[in-house]
Amino acid sequence: MTANEIRRMDIDEIMRYLPHRYPFLLVDRIVALEDGKSIRGIKNVTMNEPFFQGHFPGYPVMPAVLVIEALAQLASILAWQMSGRDPGDGTLIFFAGIDNARFRRQVRPGDQLALESEVYRLVRGVGKFAVRAKVDGEIVAEADLLAAMRLPDAKRNGG
Repeated sequence: MTANEIRRMDIDEIMRYLPHRYPFLLVDRIVALEDGKSIRGIKNVTMNEPFFQGHFPGYPVMPAVLVIEALAQLASILAWQMSGRDPGDGTLIFFAGIDNARFRRQVRPGDQLALESEVYRLVRGVGKFAVRAKVDGEIVAEADLLAAMRLPDAKRNGG
């Protein structure tokens, strides 16, 4: 990829970067990835999502923590891209912290979440990212997320 080139990713490439699978894979497509700077993706919110069965019957709303999870997954792809490492090496990216989280409106079936992440910094496998989710151009959630690249405990301990 050349400098300033914008990349896109389909679901097959996303699954190379994220260990998540249905029903917990919450990024459907990457629409723009700018090397070492930012990433934009989408999550199509449909009535057949399993969480709508109980959240809430008669008034389905996507749980705000799952909006944050979708943003964390998006930021993880940016962290992998910046690291220059192969996502298949056994390392995982773990959610390490959240600051300044704000939820501005509900996300309902039929909405398309426009997910955005910009990197503040990535040093020695620990990154800080500004994230936001929008529906129809309106911010529904935003936060600063911390993520850390680590081997799972079982792999670190030889198990």
